[in-house]
Amino acid sequence: MNYNYRYRLRPSDALEEQLAWTVDTCRQVYNHFLHRLNRTDGTSAYSEQKLLPTLKKWWNDLKNVHSKVLQKVVQRLYDNLSALRGRKENGYRVGTLKWKAPGEYRSFTYSQSGFKLKNTSGRTRLWLSKLGDIPLTFHRDLPDDAEIKTVTVKQEPTGRWFAIFGVETPDDPPAKPENPEKCVGIDVGIFKYAHDTDGTAIESLDLSDERERLERAQRDLSRKENGSMNWKKQRRVVAERHADLKRKRRDFLHKLSNHYAREYDLVAVEDLDAAGLVELPGNSRNRAGAAWGTFLRMLDYKCGREGTHFVAVNPRGTTKECASCGVETDKPLWVREHSCPACGFEADRDANAAINILSRGLEDVGVGYSESTPVETALPVDTPVSAKRIIEAGSPTLKERMASVVSE
Repeated sequence: MNYNYRYRLRPSDALEEQLAWTVDTCRQVYNHFLHRLNRTDGTSAYSEQKLLPTLKKWWNDLKNVHSKVLQKVVQRLYDNLSALRGRKENGYRVGTLKWKAPGEYRSFTYSQSGFKLKNTSGRTRLWLSKLGDIPLTFHRDLPDDAEIKTVTVKQEPTGRWFAIFGVETPDDPPAKPENPEKCVGIDVGIFKYAHDTDGTAIESLDLSDERERLERAQRDLSRKENGSMNWKKQRRVVAERHADLKRKRRDFLHKLSNHYAREYDLVAVEDLDAAGLVELPGNSRNRAGAAWGTFLRMLDYKCGREGTHFVAVNPRGTTKECASCGVETDKPLWVREHSCPACGFEADRDANAAINILSRGLEDVGVGYSESTPVETALPVDTPVSAKRIIEAGSPTLKERMASVVSE
């Protein structure tokens, strides 16, 4: 299996200058081959990579960049082109690949060779060809049997440098159970971030303080003269505020997705077009902040890692349809309870949707229905679980934590 491990680099001032120089040289190489792509027919990543040795003869700076790094720059250009063509084939309106200005190109990648992890006097360092040893914060060990395939060095807008190790392990993921016993359907939303068929409701993460600090920093930036030293310093502050928001949101999503992937044999969710939902008028800020697409992607790969069935079902009608009899009833967003006029089934709006999601997920994988009726499984939740109570891997499960909250 393939995983990515991210570590903070601690380069000296001299090494930081070298890293920045390497990034900018890679950016210029990218632009050079983009220029050729726009003016030469029939090019490919392989044919363009073969031109690199000739290019080094007159572009002397390229001799100070590892050959694999330059090859990955060319590959990156053609990967971007392939992604652009794919979007066009799917009906999206797309333009052309754009010239990379300084600040728009922030990373470079070593593939297969040119890197090594070293332990010097008890401190782990990353050796990179043409650059030397770079100290890093090695906060967690790599798997014992893992082989490092790629190393990507990236500078964040905050100015911090990171190394992302692409590792491969020989072990295959656990086999998915043919007859999953512990199954759960999850309905995501804004009022409650997640509501599942076990009766657990997770509140949305409160990032109001972080958003307020970000907005204040952005207002201060707008008052600075564009391009001045004070403007550059304040822009770094704005980047720090954005990073705080992103880090706390991803931490929450990682812990929540990890819980569901480990605790269940089958997880059913809605196949949401998260990007399309953000573009809808009204409440788009909250939909963007919820990061449903990120959560579903995390849940997908973690279920694969844990040997759990991951099923994304058609979201159409999951809220309107009665989980007991199937009759559809229109519900405005402000109506938070489901009450079926046909059969009298009553439940929380999100709990009803979660049952429908699980039912469709079980149908998709060909698993029979549970003997429990929706009325027995969709009990209303009196005490939602706060987002701050989302547990880390290895801690007591969410259901145990929920039981303690209710008992209090």
